[in-house]
Amino acid sequence: MAQAKIHQAKMTEAAKGKFCRSMSMADRSGRLLETLDQLEIRVEALREAATSMEQERECLLDLIQSLKNSEEMRSICDGEREELSLTANRLLGRTLTVEISVETIRNSTQEDALNKATSLIDEIAAKLNDDMDSARKRLMALHAACVTEAPPVPIDTKFQTIVITCALEDQKKIKKRLETLIRNVDNAEKNIKMMDHQKVDYMDRANGK
Repeated sequence: MAQAKIHQAKMTEAAKGKFCRSMSMADRSGRLLETLDQLEIRVEALREAATSMEQERECLLDLIQSLKNSEEMRSICDGEREELSLTANRLLGRTLTVEISVETIRNSTQEDALNKATSLIDEIAAKLNDDMDSARKRLMALHAACVTEAPPVPIDTKFQTIVITCALEDQKKIKKRLETLIRNVDNAEKNIKMMDHQKVDYMDRANGK
């Protein structure tokens, strides 16, 4: 009888010890999980910051290239144009020294869709100087395919199908790039109108009007 009580007491103590150890492991596991949750928040914040910097880099490159190829740049004298081109090239070179890479996990279908979308945008961007108005309309149609609200312009449904197939992060980058290109075109058109207005004023003054 006494031996039975002793055995029962030992079993009870063992069970208590096991229970305490389990609780301790659960506490440690909980703390580790909480730490990982906090780290995940910081990782996502890092990716967002890096993505923002990556987009700023692309925006600067587009702006510098647009300035170099602008009508305003072509309208000034050779000496001034050469000096300004040197400055623009210096800024372009310094911008290119900044390398930021945020890798997006893609499957083969998403990779193919991204390449198609990029090629279409590059094709239009290359024709901006030849026909700015037509290129802007095409850019607007591509951008309309990237927004959820009803756009005031026709949608390029073919491009929309391609964009939907892209990874979510790539969809955001494509939309951002199109917005940057459209903004650059608008700025270039404003500069051209301003220059035309200045030319008219100059000719009027020259003719005594």
